[in-house]
Amino acid sequence: MSENKINIWEDAAKPGLVLGLVSILYMFVTMFTSRLAGTGAAAFLIGTLNFLLWAAKLFLCIYLMRAFMLAFSGNRPSADNRAVMRFGMVVALYSALLYSAFYLVYVLYINPESISSSFELVMQQYAGMMDSDSLATLQNMESDMPAIGFFTNLVWCWLFGTVLSAIFSRNIPVSSSDPFKDDK
Repeated sequence: MSENKINIWEDAAKPGLVLGLVSILYMFVTMFTSRLAGTGAAAFLIGTLNFLLWAAKLFLCIYLMRAFMLAFSGNRPSADNRAVMRFGMVVALYSALLYSAFYLVYVLYINPESISSSFELVMQQYAGMMDSDSLATLQNMESDMPAIGFFTNLVWCWLFGTVLSAIFSRNIPVSSSDPFKDDK
């Protein structure tokens, strides 16, 4: 039993890496395109492009997750739906860890002013609507945002992958106890 669990963790590493890299690549591309955006029509076109990229990334991640789960099931004929779901959950965890770690590195080292500029924008927009205590609380949260972002990304990505795993594992393998299956 423990050998089976260890193999699931080992088998899930490469698919998790691939899914994490897809998300990181999407983050790089949207960072680049956002820097190109100006105002007016250019900003609208870049926003539309970023939305289309997000939709493509979402579709690709869903497709790859299903393909990885099918491949896992095909390589292990004895795998039941439960093992396939566990595999998908571990893939999602690896992917979420990789993406969240990259996000943390990005906001701490690559572009540390991204959080402070976001907070400045929020403060400018909502300064008239908040009292001084709310503004002080918001300013105190700024230093915690990298950690909050890391854990939010981690939980969100893992939960999304877990839901996908639950959905896909219902039909993967189609039937592990098929009496008409050729056992050669």
